Amino acid sequence: MNTAAATVTLGNHFARDLPELALPWRAEPAPEPRLLVLNERLAVELGLDPDWLRGPEGVRLLVGEQVPAGATPVAQAYAGHQFGNYSPRLGDGRALLLGELDHPGGPRDLHLKGSGRTPFARGGDGLAAVGPMLREHVVSEAMHALGIPTTRSLAVVATGRPVRRETVLPGAVLARVASSHLRVGSFQYARATGDVDLLRRLADHAIARHHPGARGDYLALFEAVVAAQAELVARWMLVGFIHGVMNTDNMTISGETIDYGPCAFLEAFDPATVYSSIDHGGRYAYGNQPRVAEWNLARLAEALLPLLAADEEEAIGRAVEALGAFRGRYNEVWTAGMRAKLGLPADAEVSPLVDDLLSLLHANHVDHTSFHRRLCAAADGDTEPARELFLDLAGIDAWLARWRALRPDAAAMRRVNPLYIPRNHLVEQALTAATGGDLAPLHDLLSAVTSPYDERPGLEHYATPAPRDFAATYQTFCGT
Repeated sequence: MNTAAATVTLGNHFARDLPELALPWRAEPAPEPRLLVLNERLAVELGLDPDWLRGPEGVRLLVGEQVPAGATPVAQAYAGHQFGNYSPRLGDGRALLLGELDHPGGPRDLHLKGSGRTPFARGGDGLAAVGPMLREHVVSEAMHALGIPTTRSLAVVATGRPVRRETVLPGAVLARVASSHLRVGSFQYARATGDVDLLRRLADHAIARHHPGARGDYLALFEAVVAAQAELVARWMLVGFIHGVMNTDNMTISGETIDYGPCAFLEAFDPATVYSSIDHGGRYAYGNQPRVAEWNLARLAEALLPLLAADEEEAIGRAVEALGAFRGRYNEVWTAGMRAKLGLPADAEVSPLVDDLLSLLHANHVDHTSFHRRLCAAADGDTEPARELFLDLAGIDAWLARWRALRPDAAAMRRVNPLYIPRNHLVEQALTAATGGDLAPLHDLLSAVTSPYDERPGLEHYATPAPRDFAATYQTFCGT
């Protein structure tokens, strides 16, 4: 074994700077830990030796049993609004922050999910099953390949411990990497303590980690988070990603996507699409995501008020003005993204064209991803792919004529319209197989979705929409 490569150093900046939000804790031992999947590229990027991580000591690190000297594993405290209802004490009920890894782009959290009960577990068993942890691995890596800011999965390790849900399932731990795990809910928790010094130290920590240009200016911190989240959600919308559980404790200060529990990708275009089994009112439907993000940011503004001005009314005025920038920034990113998806120049006016297109897609239940990819062929002069998706829809010829008059660039379109995404039916098939011990479908799916724009022979299956009967009844679950 290469001892130098195997040496892992974990910082404890969060635990040291914010002890009020950090409860020292240890992972529960895994009876029979077994590596299921390792993200070798990410490991190398983090300065970790993949061969060592595959060995016994590395696997014990990935489940939290073997912690480097000097590290301080902690369960993080936070609050949050869950489906609009405030919970003052949530926290890492089944997760641990092991510490921070050095990285050229700044420290990266090494975090475990499913590592056992903590005092924040609130009656839960603290465990996770193989399927939900592999879902996060697949979808987060696909999002990264699509260029969308996200937490990353370093590894998934089977624990050898059964997990009791509706049935008994094999247990697993996810080793997750993030710029940090600071959330809107972290600030809500700090504000609720009434300790303004704690709130200020949390804000300073967030600025140092994510928004150094805001140093000493807490309004600038809020403005930076507003912009980051507006850009993030616009990118979700462009690829048809549905988060499914946009609670304030699942909104990061960094602007990274976090928590892939009941997530899914849009099939037929419909703003009202909901896949999460627990979202009975459609609060987190595809089309609601921008409004929910803005609502969550308003909760962050409320938490930050004591830092924005000594006078509360003045602080509210500043926060409202800063939050008002969300819609403009969201619209800028969304419009630029749709312009790129349609292969049109930067100065093209696309709003009427986009509005009419989305109406056509919605009315005719057209697959979101397939349409945009196959439209590339129409930009080359072949209208059949678009016509086939629309069948004999009245008005498509007129829309195509308007679009082609703007001289779309097919090559540019292929660079931004993915061919391969984690299609819901394929994800479910891969997770079912993996739960039964067959990882081959998972690896095949990963190979496709981590190179989403490059067409490859033999992968037609991964570009094919789900059967309509699947899409009509599909539901996702939180995987708790």
